[in-house]
Amino acid sequence: MSTGTIQKPHERLAEALAGDMAAVSTLIRERMASEHAPRIPEVTAHLVEAGGKRLRPMLTLAAARLCGYQGPYHIHLATTVEFIHTATLLHDDVVDESAQRRGRPTANLLWDNQSSVLVGDYLFARSFQLMTEPGSMRVMKILSNAAATIAEGEVLQLTAAQNLKTDESVYLQVVRGKTAALFSAATEVGGVIADAPEATVKALFDYGDALGIAFQIVDDLLDYQGDSAATGKNIGDDFRERKLTLPVIKAVARADTEERAFWVRTIERGKQEEGDLDHALALLNKHGTLAATQADALEWAAKAKAALAPLPQHDIKDMLTDIADYVVARIT
Repeated sequence: MSTGTIQKPHERLAEALAGDMAAVSTLIRERMASEHAPRIPEVTAHLVEAGGKRLRPMLTLAAARLCGYQGPYHIHLATTVEFIHTATLLHDDVVDESAQRRGRPTANLLWDNQSSVLVGDYLFARSFQLMTEPGSMRVMKILSNAAATIAEGEVLQLTAAQNLKTDESVYLQVVRGKTAALFSAATEVGGVIADAPEATVKALFDYGDALGIAFQIVDDLLDYQGDSAATGKNIGDDFRERKLTLPVIKAVARADTEERAFWVRTIERGKQEEGDLDHALALLNKHGTLAATQADALEWAAKAKAALAPLPQHDIKDMLTDIADYVVARIT
């Protein structure tokens, strides 16, 4: 990547981990193969090779290197993390009836919902096969718990997302489930496989947890103020899908009677009309909830960096610190 341009933090980390990332890519291709169902690698390759940053598997590799791990199994664990993530994306796009992911048509649009769901199931099964190979019961417990927590978070979101009684504590519970659980598992297992001291493993977990929360808050904020070309999503998708995310939760908490009636109609009842998105944006700006949501994201990024502070000095530690800043730099 020596192009002479200033690299982004995740690009610097990818360069530092280039050999390990290449091994992860090789293992992904090997394990997404199917002798009897060629549609599996077709659908999987569409997502896996769509140019995503692969931040989650990189976090596993980074944590293992930070802790001085010399064995081969961080590659298996990073691949496991990527398979779990890809499976959830396939299922999410079906649930959300999405047409675009990373700026490209979704798998359910190119193939069908059945293919997306079943290939997602296959990847979950593959991830469980992979996580057994290091032979660590603790690693299996962390990653299997994360998979269950992700599913639980998604189901909680189904009921919480369109209920105006949903407050910031429930939102945080959803985010910890559907997003942060995999971030924290990714970093934690990197420390565990390296047999790092418990304080280090805990620091890595706390970093991943806070980073994942910051990441999701930023995603939810960008849905209302992002650049569609950069995010690969349309502005207002969450509003149209009646998802009660943090900017709206904050606006509902500050709403007067007339404003609350608007949120009841558009989010709870799903009766949306021309101009409703513009009105929603006006209410978010009126109550300063976009700025307040940004402040929350910055606070969680600061918590992520603080979690790393006690760890010994290391180039990877500096890169992970920069990634916490980069995750929220998209909104500053």
